Amino acid sequence: MTELGDVVELIEHLPDRQLRAGVQGTIVHCHGESAYEVEFTNDQGETLEWLAVTPTQFMVVWQARTQQWVPPAQQTAALVDQLAPDLAKEVLDFARFLKGRYPSLVTT
Repeated sequence: MTELGDVVELIEHLPDRQLRAGVQGTIVHCHGESAYEVEFTNDQGETLEWLAVTPTQFMVVWQARTQQWVPPAQQTAALVDQLAPDLAKEVLDFARFLKGRYPSLVTT
């Protein structure tokens, strides 16, 4: 669940706001579970934009409650959950390819 203070990352471009996928911001207000006010900042901490976004437009990358970064596997799962089934299958196939290609780098 998304909470106040979480750091989120856009997963889609918002060209009308000059924000690209990958830009990060902080949840500063919750409008229930349907929208969240996010302050997006640059690397210097300067505000780029402040706007309401929906959960389909971002993923949580750092949780204020736990004070920890969300593991890459959880971030990947959050993205895959939003993909059409055929695209999700492509991601799974690619993960299988990587596991077979780099078996010495796979953790158990």
